[in-house]
Amino acid sequence: MTEKYAVVVIGGGAAGLSAALVLGRARHRTLVVDAGEPRNAPAAHMQGYLTRDGMPPAEFLALGREEIARYGVELVRDRVVEVTRGEDLIEVPGNDLPEAPGKNLTEAPGEGFTAVLAGGRTVRARRLVVATGLKDELPAVAGVAERFGRDVLHCPFCHGWEVRDRPFGVLASSPASVHQALMVSQWSKDVRFFLHTVAEEELSDEDLRRLAAAGVEVVPGEVAGLVIENDRLTGMRLADGTEHARSVLFLAPRAVPQTGLLEGLGAELLDTPFGAYPVVDATGLTSVPGVWAAGNAIGFAEQVVHAASGGYRAASAIVGDLLMTDLDAAAQV
Repeated sequence: MTEKYAVVVIGGGAAGLSAALVLGRARHRTLVVDAGEPRNAPAAHMQGYLTRDGMPPAEFLALGREEIARYGVELVRDRVVEVTRGEDLIEVPGNDLPEAPGKNLTEAPGEGFTAVLAGGRTVRARRLVVATGLKDELPAVAGVAERFGRDVLHCPFCHGWEVRDRPFGVLASSPASVHQALMVSQWSKDVRFFLHTVAEEELSDEDLRRLAAAGVEVVPGEVAGLVIENDRLTGMRLADGTEHARSVLFLAPRAVPQTGLLEGLGAELLDTPFGAYPVVDATGLTSVPGVWAAGNAIGFAEQVVHAASGGYRAASAIVGDLLMTDLDAAAQV
């Protein structure tokens, strides 16, 4: 049998759990489908989230799962492989919905959704929250993948304080990497910008002036790999064999948005330098009626605190949307 929910949340990270918490507290039968692949899994801690600064990401998610369970929200470890639009489900008087006494879910013509899970389960929902995030595609440099989240880092706001004043390296992946090299100079005055596959001629005169003003040394030549000693990054090795002593490396992964489900529903996407993301309004509503998106599903730079906020906004908008839909339906009976 196809199970029926008011809302299905696709993704169990900060955005998805935050949305589920609000929906559960609003007495809506909610299912979270979590594939268990959080973007920040390689990191030992997360920073910049008031009252949660320094908390391990896994602990943060575990607490979130405990909280949503208090309100009857169901969470399943699975992956949504397909979503289609179908008939709506409306709340009508009844007593078959434990999470919302006095209400039941029944079908009516409209724009509800059917989601198929990899494990074979099929579920129906009135509304969707897509919080599938993105994946980081790392440069193909020997040692980078193994050290990512430890001493190979991406975000100085996330990790800059913890590695402050150490010798930094910044690996260029495009001329835009100049911005990253300039930003990390806030946390260390010993920064070397490794051009790697970027030619020095690709940098503008303004880039070079700013790098010089920030005290960032530009190092031409392709990086062949990292130098690791006693399970620590100690340097960068160039293709010509030259080594540069560094204890921290910053780089910019290629963002790969997980937008397949949204594309399948016909959501409008906007191309950005960091991938294509759904066009959303202030609450996260996409161009597909009944489908909201939050967290890294809507942008590359969404931190955990932004994702949690986005999930909250989406859920509160859904609560209002469902209420008005049901009131309008009841008025027509």
